Amino acid sequence: MALGPATGTGRRAMTADPEVAPAHPVLPLTVDEVLTTTRAVRRRLDLDRPVPRAVVEECLRLAFQAPNGSNGQDWRWVLVDDPALRTAMAGLYRQGMADHGARDRTGEPDPPPASARMTASVAHLAAHLAEVPVLVVPTIGRRYGEANTFQTASRWGSVLPAVWSFHLALRSRGLGSCWTTIHLYREREMADLLGIPNGEHTQV
Repeated sequence: MALGPATGTGRRAMTADPEVAPAHPVLPLTVDEVLTTTRAVRRRLDLDRPVPRAVVEECLRLAFQAPNGSNGQDWRWVLVDDPALRTAMAGLYRQGMADHGARDRTGEPDPPPASARMTASVAHLAAHLAEVPVLVVPTIGRRYGEANTFQTASRWGSVLPAVWSFHLALRSRGLGSCWTTIHLYREREMADLLGIPNGEHTQV
């Protein structure tokens, strides 16, 4: 996940303290405005403006309030702002893009008309991913396997609500973000790079 306007692991859910001022000004937006204006931001990320870690952690604390299966909270969140590590992650991301481009497309429908524009936007992010101030990799601990729909839904349903809440919290503070998954073609290499126990945690 790329976001913009230190590597750490996630924590258990924490309650936001109403007496503590936000680390970053909150925009005067209604709930409806936040919900209807949060977009995947790629081309318009401000790559020159630093993003304080305190702001990211604040948004994560809000995201930790999201529902998850059995209230297990067995997620982790890896925050990366080290330039060398971001560069290595960007390399794996581009390798994942190459894997995706070389996939077997048998049975896939024709791309929609807007696909060319989307492809250009994705290519722009890939070319500049190492410059994004903070990269975040959420993981979920449950590995139910792919045996049935319940197991799959339980795994993703235990982390994606928090991922989306994180995006909304960033938007409310004037920060752009984009959820990306192409690196999952290289999940094991990314796990080795970031110290994620690949046999125990699934990257999102």
